[in-house]
Amino acid sequence: MKAKLVPGHGVRFTDTVTWSDGTDERGARDAKGTFQFDKKGIAAFDITMNYGEDDKEHVISIGKTGYYSGGILEKVLPKGKTWFKSAGGAIPDAWAQFLNPAEPKTLAALIENGKTQGNTVTGSITLKELKTVSAWVGAARTGKENDGIKIDYTLTLSSAGLVSRVRTSYTISRDGELDAVTVDSRFTGWGTKVSIKAPPPATVTDKLG
Repeated sequence: MKAKLVPGHGVRFTDTVTWSDGTDERGARDAKGTFQFDKKGIAAFDITMNYGEDDKEHVISIGKTGYYSGGILEKVLPKGKTWFKSAGGAIPDAWAQFLNPAEPKTLAALIENGKTQGNTVTGSITLKELKTVSAWVGAARTGKENDGIKIDYTLTLSSAGLVSRVRTSYTISRDGELDAVTVDSRFTGWGTKVSIKAPPPATVTDKLG
């Protein structure tokens, strides 16, 4: 995979997130996005998250700077501004795919911890363990109270040895209740030319209200 980590190139992905409280199961959201590489892993990403009924959120992250649009921000951004500038570089929220196969250290840990059979790797890893190898998760403010979350995973590899699918499931406490979350991610176009740019400066603000 390291051969694909060429600046100006990347990979596309889609996420399908399913949520259950034990009695009710529903689709939480779909997402699609692109990672742009540098020589070490992820340099930037562009993700659109769709909750249905025209409820969408858009995140662009370049280095350690993030740009956020849509959702509740539409009601609190100053007039004429459509993007909020803040810290970036990490997963957009707790319903994103925690496992990022575009990070060499993360992928190595998942393969080492897991069991390989044919073109699949299955295993489990805690969020605390993941933080030690993954900048994607380490930079996110998930809180130590979530360190014990165990993520069960299945990786599917293509004939070229690249990850084509990541399926994870975990249980997280939200508002005192336990939710079971499943995230199914598909990866395509490894090594595709990618150019992720910040939104036009005139549309960006770092102030709310």
